Amino acid sequence: MVVAWRIARLMRLGRTCPELDAGLFFDADEIRGAFVLAKKPRPKTPITLNQIIRLIASLGGFLGRKSDGEPGAKTLWIGMQRTMDAASTIRALREDDA
Repeated sequence: MVVAWRIARLMRLGRTCPELDAGLFFDADEIRGAFVLAKKPRPKTPITLNQIIRLIASLGGFLGRKSDGEPGAKTLWIGMQRTMDAASTIRALREDDA
C-alpha cells in the first residue's frame, strides 16, 4: 500500500511540479541506482523530479516518444522495483566495504 501511495504521489507531483528537486522524493542511493541501471552518466546539474521519473519509468518500459504523454503507474511501478533493488545492492556493497 505504501508503494502504491508513493507512485501515485510521484505521478501527480511529476505532472504538476516537474521542476522540483528529485532529492526531495528519492534518496541518493535510489537516484544513483536509477542512473546505473539506465547506463547513463549522472548530470552535473541538480536532477529534477521530471527527469528522474522519466528515467525510472524507462526502466519499466516507458519509451518516451513525443506522443506518449507522461509515464503511467505500471511503468513507474516496474521501474521503481528495479531502482529499489539497485539501491539495496548499493547499500549492501557499501556496508560490506565498511
